Amino acid sequence: MGVNSNRVDDFSSHGNTLKITAEAIMPPTEIHRVCLPPYKTTREKLKQKLGEIFFPDDPLYRFKNQTLVQKLVLGLQFFLPIFQWGPEYSLTLFKSDIISGLTIASLAIPQGISYAKLANLPPIIGLYSSFVPPLVYSILGSSRHLAVGPVSIASLVMGSMLSETVHPSEEPILYLKLAFTATFFAGLFQASLGLLRLGFIIDFLSKATLVGFTAGAAIIVFLQQLKGLLGIVHFTSKMQLVPVIASVINHRNEWSWQTILMGFIFLAFLLTTRHISTKKPKLFWVSAAAPLTSVTLSTVIIFCLRSKVHKISVIGYLPKGLNPPSINMLEFDGHYLALAIKTGLVTGILSLTEGIAVGRTFAALKNYQVDGNKEMISIGLMNMAGSCSSCYVTTGSFSRSAVNFNAGAQTAISNIVMAAAVLVTLLFLMPLFHYTPNVILATIIITAVIGLIDYQAAYKLWKVDKLDFLACLSSFAGVLFVSVPMGLVIAVGVSVFKILLHVTRPNTLVMGNIPGTQIYQSIKRYREALRIPSFLILALESPIYFANSTYLQERILRWIREEEDWIKANNESALKCIVLDMTAVTAIDTTGIDLVSELRKMLEKRSLQLVLANPVASVMEKLHLSKMLESFGSNGVYLTVGEAVSDISASWKSEP
Repeated sequence: MGVNSNRVDDFSSHGNTLKITAEAIMPPTEIHRVCLPPYKTTREKLKQKLGEIFFPDDPLYRFKNQTLVQKLVLGLQFFLPIFQWGPEYSLTLFKSDIISGLTIASLAIPQGISYAKLANLPPIIGLYSSFVPPLVYSILGSSRHLAVGPVSIASLVMGSMLSETVHPSEEPILYLKLAFTATFFAGLFQASLGLLRLGFIIDFLSKATLVGFTAGAAIIVFLQQLKGLLGIVHFTSKMQLVPVIASVINHRNEWSWQTILMGFIFLAFLLTTRHISTKKPKLFWVSAAAPLTSVTLSTVIIFCLRSKVHKISVIGYLPKGLNPPSINMLEFDGHYLALAIKTGLVTGILSLTEGIAVGRTFAALKNYQVDGNKEMISIGLMNMAGSCSSCYVTTGSFSRSAVNFNAGAQTAISNIVMAAAVLVTLLFLMPLFHYTPNVILATIIITAVIGLIDYQAAYKLWKVDKLDFLACLSSFAGVLFVSVPMGLVIAVGVSVFKILLHVTRPNTLVMGNIPGTQIYQSIKRYREALRIPSFLILALESPIYFANSTYLQERILRWIREEEDWIKANNESALKCIVLDMTAVTAIDTTGIDLVSELRKMLEKRSLQLVLANPVASVMEKLHLSKMLESFGSNGVYLTVGEAVSDISASWKSEP
């Protein structure tokens, strides 16, 4: 049978009852010896293992073969990326950065005020959070396009978690203290992950769970804005779907037609500008300027008609001036410390995940690299600094970063320009926001979170991986019907369950030979792959650990039983040898070694030979140290499946 080696066919289910004789297999030129890996001391092994875990990117490679002065310069650039691109900064780059900085400022100012309301904080806190953190990030951050400030999801989570215990309107000072304290712990957690190089922890939030969590949180954010969009005065503080809808219906006597009319007019305006910018990316400035335009127009309208539209609530007085220090408001003891720590950890994980994902997205578009651990440190330090200067949790915003990217930002100076614009606003323009209607803030938030509902990604999950879709759906339902933090817990739980499922129930495949070659593939996947008489060739596709050793033993014995039943039904040659293809077995522990030993003894009692093919270096070393290889003898371990079949077949022929 001729085989085209460049062709891959998909035969997901077909019964392969053909066979190929051992003589028809292309014999190897020689039987290769399976070698042990080079000897290493325990210290060397530990050093290599820790290096692979914590330093997979080898961050110190640039320091090799450098003089002391060069190492000092490289160290300064490593910890403060601004010194890396700063010396090459030019007026041309500044022109691009100042345009992009002013553009994102027009978006950051109204969003900052809006997101602070979402977190049940005074609106001025949102502007404070758009001033100090961007300055810190511009010095420490490694992304050129990340626009820093408050974000909707972290604001919602902080607001929902803190308000469950402390009511923001009844105890505003305590609530504000807890928000700053939670921000401090969020930053401490983020910076610690970066310093200890434990960023892999956030990888437990898979994309599938984040799609569901973000969509559920976006819907909750949208429903919460119905209070401002409809002009409701008394509204539930709960975040679940049912209580929010019930509150909207039960308080329909508070609906204000004036508020509804203004809200839907400006919502239509914002959605239209968003659609224009989506269809024509060159017109990004249309949607970027729309929120500030809406705030300006609505404020002028309310100011001119303030005697006739008194039912439309406004922001009210906002104090002028720079961020007041808040280090004295951090609560490190007392009854609410556990709440602040828990809120900080949850919001820290979410904001860190969003910030790194956004930074890497735009870095890939411009072909440069963002260091995840340095990003954790910079985001963490900016939140710690922010907690001491009246700011709450901030990170890289996708909407503002997209505007920053499209506006032509070249470096992190755009964040400094944005912070300068916010500074001017804080010093001189705050009285102008007195008559800004709250309904406009609601429409700005609604417009921002609509883009977080990625139904196309959910549909792709359904088409590609049903288990990923289940994880997405579970986190989505958890946010909507239980709570936002519990939705996050469910998302992580489903992700961990999926990992455990893959670890404890690995794939095992029956392999066959593709005639005329030394290639062995699954007989269920390839029609060309044919069974070898008297051989059962099994491929194991995972490490062998204590968690899956029992399952693997039971599954291998079942494969043997099914093979023997098939042989009886088809009058084939009796089964004599089981070959375990260990190419994909990347690791083995002592329980796994015991499994191999017990399996060999069980099969030996049934006059069946067990052979191992292509064990990797670490597996081979452990089998050697455990004296397991001695029990297999000289013809028990082979470099390839083909060599194992050919050599064992030849030994059978030589027997009398």
